[in-house]
Amino acid sequence: MDHIENDDQFQGLRVNKGISEQPTVNPYLNNFKRFKRKEYSVSEYVEGILKGNITILGQAVTLIESAKYEHQAIAQEVIEKCLPYTGKSVRVGITGVPGAGKSTSIDSFGMHILKGNETSKVAVLAIDPSSELTKGSILGDKTRMERLSIEKRAFIRPSPSAGSLGGVARKTRETIILCEAAGFDKIIVETVGVGQSETAVHSMVDFFLLIQLAGTGDELQGIKRGIMEMADGIIINKADGNNIEKARLAQSHFKNALHLFPLPDSGWAPKVLTYSGYYELGIDEVWNMINEYIDFVKKNGYFDYRRNSQSRFWMYETINERLKNNFYNDPVVQKELKICEEQVLNSQMSSFAAANKVLDIYFKGHK
Repeated sequence: MDHIENDDQFQGLRVNKGISEQPTVNPYLNNFKRFKRKEYSVSEYVEGILKGNITILGQAVTLIESAKYEHQAIAQEVIEKCLPYTGKSVRVGITGVPGAGKSTSIDSFGMHILKGNETSKVAVLAIDPSSELTKGSILGDKTRMERLSIEKRAFIRPSPSAGSLGGVARKTRETIILCEAAGFDKIIVETVGVGQSETAVHSMVDFFLLIQLAGTGDELQGIKRGIMEMADGIIINKADGNNIEKARLAQSHFKNALHLFPLPDSGWAPKVLTYSGYYELGIDEVWNMINEYIDFVKKNGYFDYRRNSQSRFWMYETINERLKNNFYNDPVVQKELKICEEQVLNSQMSSFAAANKVLDIYFKGHK
């Protein structure tokens, strides 16, 4: 295209010729073969998991997390066949406010376990906070577990918390089963540290650990009574340098607070310890406390009682989730929900009457 600005009468002006519009897709892409992940049969998944194949274990967990019906069907079959090889691990749940040092502590705990026993294997199921707007996650826990993430006897699986109350649900529980079948004898479940996730994690672990910080003002501020009562042990992190005295003061505050609570059903009196995850000070004492608790509850029978209670709890949770999904995926219900929602927003019907109306329609259709 010729530009009038390039005419001799316009001195000092010059417009260079442009180039033709280029294709937006790289033409060389057609020369490359698309990578297709190998699809395994149920028996191949089970065989790989029992051999401790991390790659196959990871793909099996992906099936569990998938929303596709065909993936879920395969995943459930794999879980059923792996069940006889489970139940031999120690499951530890770790919670604490964001910034308390959960990931750094898990890195130190995991390395302590691996160094202390050459046959031990550690699995970390880290539930990553999801954006409420995009439902996306950074999934950056591996970056904060630098040493553990490169260990051959460790398996770190960050999962987004979107779509499940409190960030942890049935899928994490099922992942624990696969990890146990793969030979992982120590399983650590990290919570996002907010909301209802503590209750969910407590219902799938043997020992529930609460990490706290000292020197942040009122040490008991923001700690709900329910979380304190669930904790089998409390540890004050970053007890190093100039913070040691503050950590000890926080330790005494928590000990006094725990005296106000009745003794847990396990019969175990929760302990409060100080340590430093970054400098690895007091790690031995923390893990000795966990081992002492496991021995204690195995002797008095509470260990098996708690495992059985958890299995029953997740059976009913699965039923509730299945019913909920069935309800919202019903085409008649979907249509009626839009009508009732409009009536509620226009103040033509109360929320409760609308809910009852939709439920009545659903129940009549499933008689």
